[in-house]
Amino acid sequence: MRGLLIVDVQVDFCEGGALGVTGGAAVAEGITRFLAEHSGDYAVVIASRDWHDADSDNSGHFALEGAPNFVDTWPVHCVADTPGAQYHPALDTSFITHHVKKGQGIPAYSMFEGRTDDGQTVAGIVGAAGVNSVDVVGIATDHCVLASATDALGAGLDVTINTTLIAAVSDDAGRAALAQLEGAGAHLSS
Repeated sequence: MRGLLIVDVQVDFCEGGALGVTGGAAVAEGITRFLAEHSGDYAVVIASRDWHDADSDNSGHFALEGAPNFVDTWPVHCVADTPGAQYHPALDTSFITHHVKKGQGIPAYSMFEGRTDDGQTVAGIVGAAGVNSVDVVGIATDHCVLASATDALGAGLDVTINTTLIAAVSDDAGRAALAQLEGAGAHLSS
């Protein structure tokens, strides 16, 4: 069985957002087109969102004092229940079977660190559905896509990155992330 993992296609990670990535809106539109044709290919479609606490620095994740270093500290982004934390409007969420929130009070990059509102984990969802392979899409290639795909590999899943449905913060870092994932056993498709 196959699953689709949609990583952090949120307003704050697309153009004009707090941590906007060039090509983010196109990724949202592309995933919607892809799902319109291929949603039936997947036993589960799991989407993650950063969902950070509004009243804290989220264990140092937000740079509230001084400039962010964009490695361990970041500008305020994807605060729970704000417009920036919502899925990008071009992403048709009707295809999504499970919604995962991550980073609630802590730094979190991989969707495998998140939970659904009723407490399910990504590993639990794919296990219950009998999924043994996943396609990974979303934002950003060099951060949360990399972390999520790495954890999927670590969970023993066969992983394919759809390179037409991802966007990186930087082209060089995106290429390095894909090379790292390929070296770890992931497949790349377009």
